[in-house]
Amino acid sequence: MLSTASFLTLGFLLGMRHAADPDHVVAVATIVSGRTGVLRASAIGALWGIGHTATLLLVGGAILLFELAIPPRLGLGLEFAVAVMLVVLGVRSLLTHEHAHGARQDATRPLAVGFVHGLAGSAFVAMLVLTRIHEPVVGLLYLLVFGVGTMAGMAAVTAAIAVPSAFALARFGHGGRHLRVGAGLVSVAFGLFLAHRIGVVDGLFGANPTWVPH
Repeated sequence: MLSTASFLTLGFLLGMRHAADPDHVVAVATIVSGRTGVLRASAIGALWGIGHTATLLLVGGAILLFELAIPPRLGLGLEFAVAVMLVVLGVRSLLTHEHAHGARQDATRPLAVGFVHGLAGSAFVAMLVLTRIHEPVVGLLYLLVFGVGTMAGMAAVTAAIAVPSAFALARFGHGGRHLRVGAGLVSVAFGLFLAHRIGVVDGLFGANPTWVPH
């Protein structure tokens, strides 16, 4: 049986691992592509983590405290929102020609993206906690530690993504535009793939939806 300290440490490590999920990486790569500054990219990743953690605590906490059951169609609908968001991010990246963005816009977009990702992942994390521990205070603390882990993990991921962008801009001048287009295409393609899997294969738009939280 894991001690509380071990359980929370595991939560932090799983949070860092959660940040590297493909849909998360594709989303933040689309946001930071074509930008200079590793520190600025890390800040964007941390903002994503803040948005993700806020939703995790609000929604996941409610699921944990009240032991709510999530209907399959609702769970799939939240995941489908991530797919739509990836397509929108990709299209926006393809249509963007400017390198500079305002500070408010730089902060709002990763927060909003993290919020949507948090909605889609809250049920899984909360149900994972429910199967391991039945003390609400420890469960909520786990959600918080998990969220901090996602912040740290995404800050590291975005910093790593920003390195080739910074190099391309410094070396080739217009390389950032190519990176942005490439990231946009990947985001659109991955979003459409997820939309098909969730909507058709998992049955969101069918009579008998099958939802396995992940």
